[in-house]
Amino acid sequence: MDICQILKLLPHRYPFLLIDRVLEADGKRFRALKNVTFNEPYFQGHFPGYPIMPGVLLIEAMAQAAVAVVIQQPEYKPGGLVFLVGVEEARFKKPVVPGDTLFLEGELLAYRRGLGKVRVEARVENELRAEATLTFMLRSATGGAL
Repeated sequence: MDICQILKLLPHRYPFLLIDRVLEADGKRFRALKNVTFNEPYFQGHFPGYPIMPGVLLIEAMAQAAVAVVIQQPEYKPGGLVFLVGVEEARFKKPVVPGDTLFLEGELLAYRRGLGKVRVEARVENELRAEATLTFMLRSATGGAL
């Protein structure tokens, strides 16, 4: 998926759209990327003089990447929404800084009746920077269960 396809899929817009491309996705695994640039608005106030990507935004980028596998589940209907409802076992190993290309890779661990768990890792040059297990919920665009 390129950025135009991602914009059709996710309701997020600047400055909260945090993935640039989905490189691969099947019903179980996915891989996406985010080019981290100094122009990101959060670098102005997050550790001035030592810019690092905030951990909460790393989690959000991982969640957005996970949508690539979530939308391939049978209950998903175009126009549906995917909500992040849980974060477990989140670990931040090393900072993500301007100039990094962040690869977001993950696997669907469990899925049942609109609820699922995804294990996601964020890497730069094959080095683990962050990891988490995310729980998501599918909903219709009107907010009801799918």
